[in-house]
Amino acid sequence: MDYFHIATILIVLAAFFGYVNVRFLKLPNTIGLMLITIVFTLAVFALSYVDSTLLNAERYIISQIDFKEILLDVMLSFMLFAGALHTNFEQLRVQRWPVLVFATLGVLASTFLVGYGMYFLLPLFGLEVQLIYCLLFGALISPTDPIAVLGILKNVGAPKKLETKIVGESLFNDGVGVVVFLTIFKIAQLGNGEIEVSEIFELFVVEVIGGITLGLAVGWVTYRLMKSIDDYDIEVIITLAAVMGGTVIAQKYHLSAPLAMVTAGLVIGNDTVRNSAMSEITESYVDKFWELVDILLNTILFVLIGMEILVLTFETSYMFAGLVAIPLVLLCRYLSLLLPVKFFEKRLDFAPKTNLIMTWGGLRGGISIALALGLTLDMQRDLFLVITYIIVVFSILVQGLTLGKLVKKYSPTIN
Repeated sequence: MDYFHIATILIVLAAFFGYVNVRFLKLPNTIGLMLITIVFTLAVFALSYVDSTLLNAERYIISQIDFKEILLDVMLSFMLFAGALHTNFEQLRVQRWPVLVFATLGVLASTFLVGYGMYFLLPLFGLEVQLIYCLLFGALISPTDPIAVLGILKNVGAPKKLETKIVGESLFNDGVGVVVFLTIFKIAQLGNGEIEVSEIFELFVVEVIGGITLGLAVGWVTYRLMKSIDDYDIEVIITLAAVMGGTVIAQKYHLSAPLAMVTAGLVIGNDTVRNSAMSEITESYVDKFWELVDILLNTILFVLIGMEILVLTFETSYMFAGLVAIPLVLLCRYLSLLLPVKFFEKRLDFAPKTNLIMTWGGLRGGISIALALGLTLDMQRDLFLVITYIIVVFSILVQGLTLGKLVKKYSPTIN
């Protein structure tokens, strides 16, 4: 079965599951697609006791897909660019400092809090894991997933100031989280070998600063090209070329492609560039094109996440560790945001319960699963993949379904 047939099957499933959700369940697409896919996969498991043909076919499809490569190297750039393109730039500019702190210091604090928490928690289930591998898990589970967050926030009616904090943080902490993960991954691979602090610092700085710089350059070049012509067809293609070309350049020179595409999307999507470089019809076509790309890739992504249940190792100790890790990860996120929120809340007129809502609204998604799949077996891949999957499913289905109620509960006090 070639890639075209696999892609066809995934899109047909996504279309069918999406129809079922819109027609009957009426849940946000992110939640509905994952729920239906998990139920479908469990039904296939049950059917396999009578006939394993469908289960074998689904396993074959999953075995042919490198989820980590497809998400991190291909889909993520398109999704982050689309999300950034439609982010309120002026609101983000006002909230830039808290967003920056949340996405950097917040991710680092959460990484170490979760890492040390898991290091002391896992032995309770008879699981002895080295601290460096627990920190790796902390790094892959700490960044919130902008794909999941953007999909759900559209449906909950969150106030703009609060939405900007959550979305802005999610767009940037994704890129930072991947860099932190890769940095700790490199340390873990070296084991007891000597490691220069300067090398780790250089890796981090080159990925982050280099990615943002590349994004600014790609955004500026795209802006100049679009400003010099007035043809909406070609201008849409130029934005597509910017994402694909920028991603290839970032990968070649080991820069952060996610941060590059977020930056480029913010540059191209801000009102100044829109007003000076895009006609009204061009702006409409660019927005609609990227909305369609975003919706299509989102549907495929959450169908894939639901199907990834087939690669899990079902051991009782792993399952219990995953269930206990849910409140640990939520507590660590709350603590990692506590000081930044306290510092900025009076200066920028934060809404009451901002920390609580950002904690509950910090959804985990495909990025965490992709990074967990990138672990090696000696890094406790099977254990951390099960724990990650449990947290992601809880995050999307439980936090996602109740986020709107939490926002509405405090909406009388939120402006």
